Amino acid sequence: MSRRARPVSEASDIKIGVSACILGDEVRYNGGHKLDALVRDTLGALVQLIPVCPEVEVGMGVPRPPVNLVRIGKSVRMVNPASGTDHTEAMNAWSTRRVEELAHEGLCGFVAQARSPSCGMERVKIHDDDGTPADNGRGLFTAALMARLPNLPVEEGERLHDPHLRESFIARVFATRRLRDLFARPWSIRELVAFHDSEKPLILAHDRNIHDKLGRLVASANTRSKKKLAEQYQALVMAALSSGKAPSR
Repeated sequence: MSRRARPVSEASDIKIGVSACILGDEVRYNGGHKLDALVRDTLGALVQLIPVCPEVEVGMGVPRPPVNLVRIGKSVRMVNPASGTDHTEAMNAWSTRRVEELAHEGLCGFVAQARSPSCGMERVKIHDDDGTPADNGRGLFTAALMARLPNLPVEEGERLHDPHLRESFIARVFATRRLRDLFARPWSIRELVAFHDSEKPLILAHDRNIHDKLGRLVASANTRSKKKLAEQYQALVMAALSSGKAPSR
C-alpha cells in the first residue's frame, strides 16, 4: 500500500491521518474496505489525507488471518486466535516508528477505523483468558498515537456522521494547525496574548470554565517556562473544543 497522501486542493496543507480502509483501500483482513465517502470526499476536500494501515504496513499482508486483542495478565496482546501467532511486539515497534514519522509530518488530526484491533479509538473488543470479549479497548496503533500526541484530535470515521462530533473534530483540527503555527517557532508572550485574544470567542462558545482558566494562564505567563506554558495552553484549548460534544453512541 502506498503512503502517499490523497490529492487535494493546493490551498490545503493541513494533514490528517486516516485508516486506509476508510478511503476505500482494499487492505482489510478479508481483502475488503470500509469506504466512507464523507471522510474521503467531504473532509478530503478541506485537508490532505494521509492513509495508514498498521496491519499491512507492519507486513501482515492481504488477505490475512484476523487478529484479536487478548488480555494476558496486565498486558494486551495482538494474537491470531487460530494459530496463536503473537503480533504484539512487531506492531508496537512499528507503531512507535510510524507515529514519529507522522509527528514530524505535522499531523493535525487522525480518523480511525472503529473497533479495529490496530486502529480503533475506543470500544475495541479485548478478550479475556476464557475468550469472553469486553468492549473497553483501544487499537494498538491508535493507543501509541494518542500517547505520543495527547493533544492530537482523533475521531472514528463513523462517528463523524454525527454533526456535533464532526464540528468538534474539525474545530480541533484547525485549532491544532493555528497552535502549531504559533508554537513551532520562537514566540513571545506578546504573540501568545494576541493569539489568545483572537481565539477567545471560539473557546468561550465551547466552555466558559476553560475560557476563564486560559485567561488566568495567559495572565501568569511570565511566571512559567515557555515550554510548560505552551503545553498547558494547548491542552486547555483542546479540552475546551472537545467539551459539549454529543454523547457517544
